[in-house]
This record gives sequence, C-alpha cells and structure tokens, in this order.
Amino acid sequence: MIRVQVVLAWPERVLDRTLELAEGATVAEAIAAAALEGGHACPAVAVHGVMARADQVLQDGDRVELLRPLLADPKDNRRRRAKAQPR
Repeated sequence: MIRVQVVLAWPERVLDRTLELAEGATVAEAIAAAALEGGHACPAVAVHGVMARADQVLQDGDRVELLRPLLADPKDNRRRRAKAQPR
C-alpha cells in the first residue's frame, strides 16, 4: 500500500484527501478515488508541482495536485503591467 494526497485549491478554500492505494496505482486512479468536488473540471494535473500524465504510477508520499483553468493569460497580464510602468 502507498499513501498519497490529492489536492484541489481555490483562492478561498482547499479540498484534499489522503488515500491509501495499492502499489502501482496511477494518477487517474488516485483522482477517481479522491472524488473531490470540482475535480472533473481540472484540465491538468501535477505531482509535487511537476506536470503529470494520467497513467503515471505514483510513489508513497506523492502529492497529486489538480490544476484549475487559468482565469487570465499570464503573458497578457505581464504585458499590461509593463505598459502601466512609468518610464
């Protein structure tokens, strides 16, 4: 058995579940077992901050992070801030 944590964070709250799964469990299996509200709408997933595939095998102690869609394009935000800077 391995222990993993599945996390989904919003600015105002965090949902997380610690699970015990069989050796060889994948990211997709952990997400399904956690059944976090809103998890189905997450377009990407990471393990300890590194992008991961659904078929990636998990290790004991891994943290699976469900990544929410971006609300704004970071490049656009950077351009807006640069234009607003006094020269």
